Amino acid sequence: MEESKSFRSNVSLLSAQMGLTAAETSSERSYWRWSKKDFFPEQSFQSCSDYRKALSQTWPRLKDRLFDRSSETTELVELRKESEIPMKKCLTWWDLIWLSFGSVVGSGIFTITGQEAHNDAGPSIVLSYAISGLSALLSVFCYTEFSVEIPVAGGSFSFLRIELGDFIAFIAASNILLEAIVGAAGLGRSWSSYFASLIKDDSDFLRIYVKSFADGFNLLDPIAVAVLLIVNGIAMSGTKKASFLNWISSIVSAMVIVFIIVVGFIHGKTKNLVPFFPYGAEGVFRAAAVVYWSYTGFDMVATMAEETKRPSRDIPVGLVGSMSMITVIYCLMSLTLTMMQKYTEIDVNAPYSVVFDKIGMKWAKYLVSICALKGMTTSMLVGSLGQARYTTQIARAHMIPPWLALVHPKTRTPVNATLVVTILSAIVAFFTSLDVLSSVFSFSTLFIFMLMAVSLLVRRYYVKDVTPKWDFVKFLASLLLVICASIGVAAIWNTSSHEWTGYAVCGAIWFMGTLAMGFLPQPQTPKVWAVPFVPWLPSLSIALNLFLIGSLGYQAFLRFFICSAVMLIYYVFVGVHATYDVAHQDQKQVSMEDGTDSRKEQCSTNLVE
Repeated sequence: MEESKSFRSNVSLLSAQMGLTAAETSSERSYWRWSKKDFFPEQSFQSCSDYRKALSQTWPRLKDRLFDRSSETTELVELRKESEIPMKKCLTWWDLIWLSFGSVVGSGIFTITGQEAHNDAGPSIVLSYAISGLSALLSVFCYTEFSVEIPVAGGSFSFLRIELGDFIAFIAASNILLEAIVGAAGLGRSWSSYFASLIKDDSDFLRIYVKSFADGFNLLDPIAVAVLLIVNGIAMSGTKKASFLNWISSIVSAMVIVFIIVVGFIHGKTKNLVPFFPYGAEGVFRAAAVVYWSYTGFDMVATMAEETKRPSRDIPVGLVGSMSMITVIYCLMSLTLTMMQKYTEIDVNAPYSVVFDKIGMKWAKYLVSICALKGMTTSMLVGSLGQARYTTQIARAHMIPPWLALVHPKTRTPVNATLVVTILSAIVAFFTSLDVLSSVFSFSTLFIFMLMAVSLLVRRYYVKDVTPKWDFVKFLASLLLVICASIGVAAIWNTSSHEWTGYAVCGAIWFMGTLAMGFLPQPQTPKVWAVPFVPWLPSLSIALNLFLIGSLGYQAFLRFFICSAVMLIYYVFVGVHATYDVAHQDQKQVSMEDGTDSRKEQCSTNLVE
């Protein structure tokens, strides 16, 4: 415990010193600058000959980056220097609870619920939310342990970079950026649908139909673009201001949700719950994979750790407490929807506002729509805060241009990162329909959450130069068994046979892999807040996330791999060379500093003599 306190105090001191130095440096330079040095300062991009030389060394550099792992000091202290101005520590557990509530509630419950109840699950959508909620809560445990130990803006990107290495962190980063853009675009489209339903009983009323464009991309949405620009403008104005607006509006939203649940049970009919499994168990899990979107957003709150006053207390209360409450709320809301209206008649775009209109409570229709609009607005707001901080930390590591890492001296927010994400998400929202966006978003999110569970196990069971080689081999073998068994269950589920023997074999392999891991020593355990029942809970999180990924359609896999392939091309031609230069430049500086220190020490010894 004393070592942990000492480490944190040293980090705080270094951060304070860095903040003063950065403030002095930034006072001499304008924030709004556009030189090549701000985008590509690395040696590999200084000239055409430098770049050709770098390309010729792509393979050895790729091998170097493949297994390179960052350190906590690098993520907490060194990378922050790239932002020049430190972010302001201004958030408490109260802010985090309502940031989590505002981010999560509204991101899917008012939109995806109707779509999945109608198309995939029927009344059993309540079980889909329960399954997704359990999986999300397991991921919340993993995020909380990391965020308390490493309170940095990078969230899962930084955690994976420390435990699984640079290359895996880049794969996660590409999906984080995809998630940021697609998630914001999806919320913009949902906001537009609900707003249109307030005016006319047609959720596409305000969209522009273009016959020559492909289905899914032929309804242009200028309203979605406008609301994204406004909300992201608020996010850029200041973290504390955005948090205050969020928790005031979220409290009002919570009161409306209570109203929806109470009225829903009063006017609901149990006969609408029959048949409860119209699409079978397959439909339940297929819907669970998609409605996972409704739980996303808490990872954005984890990126606010750098701006939290007391991470060790505030983050566990804010994340675990709020997500437990949200899971119960979602199950109740989905149940009331299917009780109030037959699942075949549910509107897939604005389900709650339409159902209140049909039971004769037109005034409640407007109340629900306004609540949904508010929920989606705060989801966009908190999402904008989190997405910008993800982008900032990725840029600090030079995987993308470090210009995106700059923090504005007045607002103390990453304005450049926010602007870029806003523009890209607005373009996607203008063209792309909600059903196309939701499957891509779910795949990226589940993939990152699965990696987070893996990285937590690596953090507990492997410490470089401490863990014996044989223990490390046994850990890798156990982890491989858990992952392969989880993939096996997902693969069997997607076959038509559903052989119970296959499930039994895969389940036994998963159990034996987890049990074997449990007998291994843990050389590193958290000092403040820990995930309980390790390795069982992280192992279960891996299994659930892989199972839900397997429940997505082939189009989600296709879109995911296309996007990942594009990002890998960028990594080979740009990212690997930028990060290689930064890493080896830092090593040279450390060697020079060590040499300088040793010369000073020798000089002092000579003087004494």
